[in-house]
Amino acid sequence: MSFDKEFQTVIDTIQNDPTISDTDKTKFFQNINRLKNTKINLMIAGGTGVGKSSTINALFGMEKAKVGTGSDPETMDIKNYELGNVILWDSPGLGDGKEADERHAKAIIKKLAEKDSNGDLLIDMVLVILDGGSRDLGTSYELINNVIIPNLGKDKSRLLVAINKADNAMSGRHWDYEKSEPMPKLIEFLDGKVNSTKARIKEATGVNVDVIYYSAGFTDDETHKQEQPYNLSKLLAFILRHTKKEKRIVVASQINEDAKMWEKSDNLENYQQEINKSFFQSFVDNVSDGISSGADIGGKIGSVFGSVGKAVGSVIGGVIGAAGGFFKSFFG
Repeated sequence: MSFDKEFQTVIDTIQNDPTISDTDKTKFFQNINRLKNTKINLMIAGGTGVGKSSTINALFGMEKAKVGTGSDPETMDIKNYELGNVILWDSPGLGDGKEADERHAKAIIKKLAEKDSNGDLLIDMVLVILDGGSRDLGTSYELINNVIIPNLGKDKSRLLVAINKADNAMSGRHWDYEKSEPMPKLIEFLDGKVNSTKARIKEATGVNVDVIYYSAGFTDDETHKQEQPYNLSKLLAFILRHTKKEKRIVVASQINEDAKMWEKSDNLENYQQEINKSFFQSFVDNVSDGISSGADIGGKIGSVFGSVGKAVGSVIGGVIGAAGGFFKSFFG
């Protein structure tokens, strides 16, 4: 059964179910139309060379991106990439000189304060990327502690800090290049770096921030071929954790369909199950919004696949790319 046919079967199941009222059916289709128009705005920050482009490419595949810049002169340092319903805001880091840093900081602060047409904050979450191969992270901490955290508003959970280039964290030592994963000694070092980063941010701001490490993989400038990432599944799982539940499904519409991108991670199976369940539950919650509990829309959707658990497991699959294909057919 193709992904398109699966969604059509879901729609037909709801439409033809005599136990669901016409009012609930109408609301179901209204919810679908609303969801198809839902946007998610992700800000990605970090200094030059931290691997923002490689990260975006690994997560989403940049060949599909529609590139633009801020229309406001005060935010023109921030580039935006439109990937269907996913809008990525690539903001500059600090470290380009005092004048440039002040300009960059103002642009980020202005964008974080911007609101959408519903009066909600435009930026749904902020991913700050650090360079795992660098010992000088002073400007990165300044960005996090003095620019981003003070301007997140009350909801500090919108921030995730991720240390990229795990393969370079010990100058390339203790990284298994054949398996594209860290060896025990490097894992110990990276865990220490995560803990020290969390502690330093906590001490400066009083805020507990999630910090993880990963490797986006190196992209060859000539062939545009990307080496296999590590912990990309973990990175996506944490991005979803720091995103509103109702918007998590939108991310699924654009994730990279290359299964190889998602194959290497610590606790891989757990993160992939978390991601797939998050996508599926977000979809069910959206289309069920405002519908009487007796209609059990989630159960009806699950019945198309035998059960909700089967939909999450067997049909959507353990490979995140399959989940992406499943929901891409919805957003079309």
